[in-house]
Amino acid sequence: MAGRIITIAQQKGGSGKTTLTAHLAVALATGRGINVAVLDVDPQGSLGEWLEAREATLGEDKTGLLFRTASGWGARREARSMARDFDYVIVDTPPKSDREARPAIEVADLVAIPVQPSPVDVWASAQTLDMAAAEKVPAIIVLNRVPPRAALTEEMVDALAKLSPMTASTRLGNRVAFASSMGDGLTVTETAPSSKAASEIAALSDEVKKLLRKKQAA
Repeated sequence: MAGRIITIAQQKGGSGKTTLTAHLAVALATGRGINVAVLDVDPQGSLGEWLEAREATLGEDKTGLLFRTASGWGARREARSMARDFDYVIVDTPPKSDREARPAIEVADLVAIPVQPSPVDVWASAQTLDMAAAEKVPAIIVLNRVPPRAALTEEMVDALAKLSPMTASTRLGNRVAFASSMGDGLTVTETAPSSKAASEIAALSDEVKKLLRKKQAA
């Protein structure tokens, strides 16, 4: 049985796609006997830089992840190829590029859309949701960089509910730990495993796995 492909997509830049890709990949890879690969479709190459830092920190053969790059329609072929050998393939896509993102969405079993609780981010999400709907791929909104006790957050949740029937119950807080862990090629589950940030990522990972199991059983 082929592995599951999860594409991280959002038309707006700065939404936290690469950070979410890295954290979700490591969280999924913590399962016993679970193999995870990451595919970078973003020409900016931030995920590749993170992997290089990870190799420097842990050693080239101890990252726990396979890394590949692709562009355009090559992303679809590469993701399918990787899914033959890995349980999960996480695809990081660039912003503002239908040509690069669409093939990665088309091949996905699930699209995860990181959204910061602001009107601009919510508006930008509509295009990604439309692409996923056109390809009949389920999409889940992931609220990211959520500030504590912000009334605007609930307003944005209501606005997102009108765009998408599926928003993750797990919210990722606006925590420095997410970004700071990335500098060493790690994630919060490795640098601060007892932190609230690590708990949020673990909960999101469990939520994603449940969605994929439900889709597979349908």
